[in-house]
Order: sequence, then C-alpha cells, then structure tokens
Amino acid sequence: MSGGQRDRFLDVLTELGGSAGNMRLRDALQWDEQTYDNVKAGLVEEGMIVPGRGRGGSVALAGRSAPSSEDSRTEDVPTPAPKSPKPSRKAVEKGGDLGIEAELFKAADKLRGNMEPSDYKHVVLGLIFLKHISDSFEARRAELLAEYPDSVEDRDEYLAENVFWVPQPARWSHLQANAKQPGIGKLIDEAMLAIEKDNESLKGVLPKDYARPALNAVMLGELIDLISGIGLGAKKGEARDVLGRVYEYFLGQFAGSEGKRGGEFYTPRSVVQLMVGMIEPFKGRVYDPCCGSGGMFVQSEKFVEEHGGRIGDIAIYGQESNYTTWRLCKMNLAVRGIDADIRWNNEGSFHKDELRDLKADFVLANPPFNISDWGGERLRDDVRWKYGTPPAGNANFAWVQHIVHHLSPAGVAGVVLANGSMSSTQNGEGAIRQALIEGANGAPGVVDCMVALPGQLFYSTQIPVCLWFLARDKSNGIARSAKLRDRRGEVLFIDARKLGQMVDRTRKEFSEADIETITRAYHAWRGEGEAGVYEDVPGFCKSATLEEIKDHGYVLTPGRYVGAADADDEEAPFAERFGALKAAISTQFSQSQELSQKITALLEKVASDG
Repeated sequence: MSGGQRDRFLDVLTELGGSAGNMRLRDALQWDEQTYDNVKAGLVEEGMIVPGRGRGGSVALAGRSAPSSEDSRTEDVPTPAPKSPKPSRKAVEKGGDLGIEAELFKAADKLRGNMEPSDYKHVVLGLIFLKHISDSFEARRAELLAEYPDSVEDRDEYLAENVFWVPQPARWSHLQANAKQPGIGKLIDEAMLAIEKDNESLKGVLPKDYARPALNAVMLGELIDLISGIGLGAKKGEARDVLGRVYEYFLGQFAGSEGKRGGEFYTPRSVVQLMVGMIEPFKGRVYDPCCGSGGMFVQSEKFVEEHGGRIGDIAIYGQESNYTTWRLCKMNLAVRGIDADIRWNNEGSFHKDELRDLKADFVLANPPFNISDWGGERLRDDVRWKYGTPPAGNANFAWVQHIVHHLSPAGVAGVVLANGSMSSTQNGEGAIRQALIEGANGAPGVVDCMVALPGQLFYSTQIPVCLWFLARDKSNGIARSAKLRDRRGEVLFIDARKLGQMVDRTRKEFSEADIETITRAYHAWRGEGEAGVYEDVPGFCKSATLEEIKDHGYVLTPGRYVGAADADDEEAPFAERFGALKAAISTQFSQSQELSQKITALLEKVASDG
C-alpha cells in the first residue's frame, strides 16, 4: 500500500460522509478489487477505518469525533420511563405478525382528520423513520452494554453496523414519554434537527415542521402511541424489519390516496417485483434515473437476499428531480439499511445528469409517461441519442436512450412505458424504435423482450402500459451463474394482459404465480438452464425474428406476435391517441407557420431584387 493510495482511500471515504459500502467506495476510487482489498486491509490494521460487521460489506472512518460533552451530560440525565404503549387495536398487539400493515394504516388514517394525504404522509412517514432509527440505535446500544460497555458511547461502533447515532433528546423513548405534552411538535422538530446534525447523510432529509399550528398536538401524541406499538413483542431484528415493511406499505397506500400524484413517487410493488425478477440484479451497479421513493432499490435488495447473495455485492445509484420525493427515497432506503448514492437536482436527468459517467449493470425505471415539455429542443445534438433524436414533444424515447447510454457493456434494463411507445410513428418515433431493434450508427440492437401489462395496475393511470427489457449485448451476458445464449436477431414477446387479480375496486396486482410465469418464460428464452426449455405459447409468448418484426412495421405490441385475438385492445386508449393527435397537429401548425414566414421572406427578397 503506497502513501498515495492510503491518503486517497481516506479522502474519498471522507467525501462520502465517513462511511460507505465497499462497492460504492471502490467505484468512487476507480480501483480494481485486489488493490481496494489490499489498501482496506492495511488501513484496518492501522486502525484508521472500521469494517462493517452488519449488512454486507461497508467501511467507516475510525476516530470520528467522540460524543460532545453536552451529549455526555445528557446521558447522565435519567430518561423518563416510557409509558406503556397503548396498542388499543388488535393489529398493533400482534406486533411482528404479517398483515398488520393494513390495519395500522386504517388506524393512522383515522387520525388524519381533514389533512390532505399528500401532507399527512410526511407527518406519519417521518415518525416511522424516527422510530426505526431509534429502535436500531437502542438495540445496538444494548448489545454494546452487554459485550463492550466501554464502547457504548463510541459512535464508530454504531456506524460500523450501519446504525445512525441518535442523541438522547431524539430517542423514541423520550418522545413517547412526552407524547401528551402540548409542545410535542416542537420536541419532534428538535429531534429531527439533532439527528441531522449528528448524521451527515441525513442532512436536509427529515421533515421538521411538526410544530406548525395546523398540526394538532393531540393527534401527534396518538400517532406516537400507535407507532410505538409497531414491532412490539417481535423477536430481535424482526421489529426493525416490521418497521421497514410498514414504511413501504404506507408509501403505497398514500400513493393510492393521492391518485395520479401518487404515481409520481411510487411504482406498485408487484410491477417492481416483476421487473426485478426479469433482470435479476444479483451483483453489480443498479441505477434508476427517476428513482421516486426508491422502490426499485428495495426490491433489488430483497432479490439478492432471497437468492443467497450478499447485499454488499450490489451498489445503488439514483437521481430524482422532485426534492420532496428525494427525501422520501432517502428515508425509505435508510429504513432498509441500504447504502446508496441518490442525487437530487431540479433540472432532472436529461439536463443535469448527476451520474454522467456511471455505467450500470442493471437499470430499473418507471419514468413519467409522454412528457411533452421536457426541454428536448435544447438537447438536439446530445451524445445519448445514438438511435435518433427524440421528438421535442414526447420524452419516451429520450428516457429509453438515456438508459441505454448508462448501461455497461453487458448491462440489462427494465423500463415502464406507455403502450403508445410500442407503435407510435409520429415525429420520428417509428425510426427510433426500428433503430433500437436493429441497431444503428454502430450501436447494437438492444430490445430483448416486450411485455404487455393489464390495465389498472397503476395508481397514476388506468391505461395499459408495457415493459421494455433491453440488453446492451444480446450475444452474451450472465444471469447469476448462468451463461446466456446468443439472442441477436430475436425478440421475445409476452402478453400478460390476462394475468393479475383485482385487489380492490379499482386496482389489480400480479400474484407470485403470475410473476413466476412471466419471468420463467423470459429466463428459459435467454437460456438459463434452471428455467427449463423455452417454447412459444399461443396467446402468451412468442420468440419473433427480426424479419417477422419488420413485417409488422417494427411495431412491438406483443398481441401481434403471440396471437391475441382482440387486436383492438392493443390500440392506445382514446385519451392517449387524442393527445398524440393534438401534439402532432400543433407541431404541424408550427412548421406551417415557419414555412409561411420563409416563403414570405423569399418573396419579399425577390420583389426587392427586382
């Protein structure tokens, strides 16, 4: 280990906030694994860094500032004994049982009163987050008291386990003991501020407006009582998992309450599970350029866990343009203990790509549909448009090409798009789609699989949407340990419109069996031995050649290939077709006006020249 390597390791780790997952740090250093491991081992031996002993592979700077004298004093102040939680509802009393989320949400929603769900969600989710990190802190503190009492005030001992340092006034027991005080809102705000002060990675993330007059102190106290019961009685470690599940469930329910706006920050879980199951993000970099509240990342981590992988083997990167959503994402990932690099700016991934040099092994994205005001006219010559310049009036193919641009040489992606993307021809979209299928300008064809989804899966729209699965190199690739077959010249079409079950009056979900049916077809088609031998299934899946796709005018709607009888269902709904027609007419009017002005100018020039 050279002195330069040593210093660089420490400098970069400091820039990342003092702790980071191994893969993320190695990416930032741009070192190979051997160099990284050697330098890391040397620094651990010197006592300069502390290896993470918890959820997969992290390191943290040792010797960070010890608790301040003020904090130390607060430790000596006896903490008021927490009141016994009042789990007045049966669901809360069940503690860690599966299925408590729905009743908890009902109970929390009753306390909402006249508050708008969009406002109330920040109140509730902020408190759940606070309870989670406080519980994690207390659990770690209890371990240290039992095993290494001298280390109980050493923040590095918490950092090494990906546990946030929670100062005494911010601990849940303190808030619970004062839940019925009229000043509880102010105490919560002070707790949030104290946590942000002591944890660099949470700065600007937590809600801090609980003391506003519009928030009823009685309601806050009852919410604290309700949340105090979450995970009560659960075994060690399970309580934190329950809180993570509750946070995710509440996110989904609030998205449903907010209707179309909710779809801006939340992708339904069964859709995300399907996408993750298709591309299998087992090891490498996972990226979402419009990451919302981070659901793609949570499910990616679950996939790794369920398939015997190590969490430290995936590194998570994302960008989000909505600041409020970015905060929800940061809390969502923190609740799950996921180390991630999530960037925010209000210009978005097209105009200010925060991860410009990132090449991801897996991309998962649910970009906003059919955005017409994305500023495409300012990016006409962008390097990302290798398959054709996307129209200024619709960002769908800008998203697709942005994602392909960020794929590593063997990277794969899953993208949610409106059905119109499979068949539209206006403004050059048909030519871009053809280029994505066949390749263009030295770039390979990348369309690997198309999946038609049933309607009513999404909160934000009732229209059917589709999934695009893209592969940067269809001649190669590895899925977990399986070498994939050469798929150049073929595209798999899956029609999943008949799958899914209604879970309430307006919304449908995929079951685990549905997801298994779809993913198995794709994995078998890619040549993954465990999935069995692929066969076309009329009405469900079809492996089509480029010639067949050409015969269909490069339209990618699965029903055309698998033999779905109701061709009308493939057409985009009236509202979508009418919107596209209006956009096309508007463009033509604009072009007509420009042409008229040019002709008039030329005629005037002819007249003046005699």
